[in-house]
Amino acid sequence: MSFAKRINALQPSATMAVIEAAARLREQGIDVISFGAGEPDFDTPDHIIAAANKALAEGHTRYTAGSGTTGLKQAVVNKLKKDNGLDYQTNQVVISNGGKHSLFNIMMSLFEEGDEVIVLAPYWVTYPEVVKVSGAEPVYVETHEKDGFQITREQLLEGVTEKTKGIIVNTPSNPSGAVLNRESLEAIVDVATSEDLWLISDECYEALVYDGEHLSLAGFKGAYERTITVQTMSKAFAMTGWRMGYTASSKELASAMGKFQGQATGCPNSIAQYASEVALTEPPVFLDDWRAQFVERRDYMVKALNEMSGITCLMPEGAFYAFPKVSDLFGKKAGDVEIKNDMDLTKYLLDEAHITVVPGSAFGASEHVRLSYATSLDAIKTGLGRFADAVAKLN
Repeated sequence: MSFAKRINALQPSATMAVIEAAARLREQGIDVISFGAGEPDFDTPDHIIAAANKALAEGHTRYTAGSGTTGLKQAVVNKLKKDNGLDYQTNQVVISNGGKHSLFNIMMSLFEEGDEVIVLAPYWVTYPEVVKVSGAEPVYVETHEKDGFQITREQLLEGVTEKTKGIIVNTPSNPSGAVLNRESLEAIVDVATSEDLWLISDECYEALVYDGEHLSLAGFKGAYERTITVQTMSKAFAMTGWRMGYTASSKELASAMGKFQGQATGCPNSIAQYASEVALTEPPVFLDDWRAQFVERRDYMVKALNEMSGITCLMPEGAFYAFPKVSDLFGKKAGDVEIKNDMDLTKYLLDEAHITVVPGSAFGASEHVRLSYATSLDAIKTGLGRFADAVAKLN
């Protein structure tokens, strides 16, 4: 049986594969601690759930406008002005079924065969794949742990060709947790302006910054007209399963994405839209507590990882991931098991320690693995204890 080329070119999600592997072991009665999940372990706040129940009770269960309700769009406009200092109108906003859907709309509206899109490595696993689906080709520009995963103008220009049409930017970063500083963002805008490139600014972790500050690309001089700001309800509101994301861009691009979305999905989930409107309107009083818990978990995880032989870990400034460098473990053995690469280490940790991590090669950084600290501190302590014991057996 043959399939379309666009499907054959896609890689399966490494994070989902890790989650599925852990689930299979749990079905066998094995206690597995997962550091793979990319979602907060907190429950959706009660007032957001109440808003969804109210919408259900009031019969808001029918189609909405294809690009989202006016009420939610206005809430997004107000949020972007208050939190990000960005001025948009409702006709510049498109509400979608999650951040992935927003990215898919962007790629399908802007890029096509023969185009190239720069992806900064390490990158979220989905970026190259949504670029490929559009027919364009991802071009990788590496950033490095020794530089705090920041980027320079010179680095970016190495990836630019006459085919380049855009740059995908993610800050705070999944997987590294790095927050791009003002100098890096100015370099990105400078290259985009001089080369006439689109900027796709994925800011889904913007509310989870612990060190430094989050700066929206669209706020930089010369960037507004060429930037598509992507944000979601998933991380800041623990609404991953509600599937709500949105973009803000020019009204012309918003219209094009709305047209595409109208044919692809019809409209976003009506109940989730009403709940999201309340979420964006009411003060997020729970966020300070969540951030404090993430900081405690982060600090413990990074300290524990750095105490393990052969592992170094940069302190992540945002999101909820640690991205330790583990390449000094490559070539070591435990019995008959040899750790040749990040994939071998991931399998070894699952088999020996019953913990799941995501191999760095999935993010374009094979010297690393990714661990999520969006789980309880008790689980982190137990899991990292197992990690340390497994590493100690390698020689």
